[in-house]
Amino acid sequence: MNDQAIILFAHGARDQEWAAPFAIIKKQLQAARPDTQVELAFQDFMTPSLEAAVAQSAARGARRVVLVPLFMAQGGHLKQDLPLLVGKLREQHPQLELRVMPAIGDAPEILKAITDWVLRSASA
Repeated sequence: MNDQAIILFAHGARDQEWAAPFAIIKKQLQAARPDTQVELAFQDFMTPSLEAAVAQSAARGARRVVLVPLFMAQGGHLKQDLPLLVGKLREQHPQLELRVMPAIGDAPEILKAITDWVLRSASA
């Protein structure tokens, strides 16, 4: 196991089935990178929290954590809540290199994939 962890960070929901697509992404990432810790964390309603996922990754030997927000856009959680959480995490785990990626919906490749899927689906 290498010293890197990837934490997928999603909003969370009361309905457990809501998280199924994120669990698939986690499983696919873990298969592609079997030597890397891959965790799924949530802002609200579901566990583990981001704080718990980072602590678990650090306890398992992570030195570098890449935090991937699985949000379609930069809303209040990413503009206000996440910077506060990351600041707290950096204080709690000063030994960790914590890298925060942009919202997944900010990636042009994701927007193109969604557009392509809609075009294919609408043509069927």
